[in-house]
Amino acid sequence: MALYEHIYLARQDVTAQQVETMTEQFKGVIEAGGGKIGKIEYWGVKTLAYRIKKNRKAHFTLINIDAPPAAITEMERQMGINEDILRFMTIRMEELEEGPSAMMRKREDSDRDDRGERRGPRGDRGDRPDRPRRPRDDASEGAY
Repeated sequence: MALYEHIYLARQDVTAQQVETMTEQFKGVIEAGGGKIGKIEYWGVKTLAYRIKKNRKAHFTLINIDAPPAAITEMERQMGINEDILRFMTIRMEELEEGPSAMMRKREDSDRDDRGERRGPRGDRGDRPDRPRRPRDDASEGAY
């Protein structure tokens, strides 16, 4: 059997529970085709780079799969029929990544600073002085 990474995007209108139900449905298709699911990561709702079928956001889900190509083909066929799936992509891999994916690591890392402490929204400005006025600011006040 071959190893695959599969990512699909679901419409933002559906709930996280419905996305989980769809994932379980596709998991059943893979297992019925003789495959196994490695890990499933729900990345949450993210903004898309461009509109897809009038949607600006989507639910992202990653699935690591070890299955024969026929099972993957059947899962992709069912995803193509489902109106709640905006896009999907399956990539054949030499080996599957263990542990959290880069998207999950990014979320964990962004919450902490270099010392491992949680950051505030702006962080500590320390003893930095206020910015001096720029000439451009003075000219705009009396120009009109």
